Amino acid sequence: MKEMTYVEAINKALIEEMERDENVFILGEDIVVGYGGGGMFGATKGILDRFGPDRIIDTPLSELAISGSAVGAALVGLRPIAEIMFCDFMAIIMDQLVNNAAKMRWVLNDEVDVPVVYRTAYGGGVGAGFHHSQSFEAWLAHVPGLKVVMPSDPADAKGLLKASIRDNDPVIFLEHKLLYKRLKGEVPDGEYIVPLGKGVIKRPGDDVTIIATGAMVKLSLEAAAVLEAKGVSVEVVDPRTILPLDEEIILDSVKKTGRAVIVQEAPVFGGFGGELAAILADKGIDYLDGPVKRVGGLFCPIPNWIEMEKYYLPDIDKIIKAVGEIINF
Repeated sequence: MKEMTYVEAINKALIEEMERDENVFILGEDIVVGYGGGGMFGATKGILDRFGPDRIIDTPLSELAISGSAVGAALVGLRPIAEIMFCDFMAIIMDQLVNNAAKMRWVLNDEVDVPVVYRTAYGGGVGAGFHHSQSFEAWLAHVPGLKVVMPSDPADAKGLLKASIRDNDPVIFLEHKLLYKRLKGEVPDGEYIVPLGKGVIKRPGDDVTIIATGAMVKLSLEAAAVLEAKGVSVEVVDPRTILPLDEEIILDSVKKTGRAVIVQEAPVFGGFGGELAAILADKGIDYLDGPVKRVGGLFCPIPNWIEMEKYYLPDIDKIIKAVGEIINF
C-alpha cells in the first residue's frame, strides 16, 4: 500500500494498463505538453516519455474528433482511452456516444466489442463556472450500452479505472476535479481491480443509510462523523458504478437502518438520485420507516463566483438537516 492522491492513482492505473496491453493508448486535448505536461490535471504525466507519441496522442481542439476516433479504434481491436477534458463537453459528443459507441454491439449482433474508456473531469467546488463544473451522470446512465463509473477515493480510482480499461463495453469514467490533488489515501500496489457494478459500505451504521456518489461520499462521511457525536449512527453506501448499479447493497443497508438519504452533486430534479429513490419505493418500501430524502445542487446553472457556488452545492449542514428530518433528533 502506498499513499497517493486521487490523480496519482489514476496516473498509476494508466501506466500499469499500458504496460500490460500494447493495444491501450490515450488520446485527448493537451495531454502531452499542455499545462506543463500531463494535461490540465496531471493525469497523463510522464506517460509520453514512457510509451512514446504513438500511444499518447495530443489531438486538435475537437471533442468530436476524439470521440469518433476512439470508437473507430475500438472497433478494429485497440483499447482507446479518450480524455474529454471537462464533463460539460460530453454534451458535444452525445450523438457519437449514444448512437454509435453505445449501440454498436447491439446493431452488429454482438459480433464486435467497443472497449473505449471516456475519462472526464466533472463537478464543482473550484469556481470553474457555468461550462466547466456540471455533473451529467444521470444523462449518461440513461443510455443502454454504456457503463458509468464514479470513483470516490484514490484506491477506487485505480481499481475501477483498470477494470474499465479491460471492459469490452464503452465506459464513462467520471473523475471529480475537486478530488484530484486534494484527496489522498492508501492505494494497493500492483494488480488491483475493483469490479464494475459492485458497491461498497464506506462506513457501517444502524440508524440511517446515506447513499452518495463521487465527491459526495467524502462529504457524507464527514457529516456522518458529526452525526455520530449527536448519537446518530450513519451507514454510508457508495455505489461506485451507477451503471451497472449494485441494488442489493443499497437495499440490504436500508433494510437494516429503515431510513435513507441520497446525496448527489447534480441538481435534485431529474438527477440519478431519483432513480435510487424509485428503486427504494419499488423494492424496499417495506423496509422504510420514513420518507426518502434527497440532497443535491440547486436547479440553476452553477454560479461563477465561488461563494455563490458554495450556496449552490450540497454541504455537510444540508446533509445533516436531511437526516434530522427523518430521524427527529
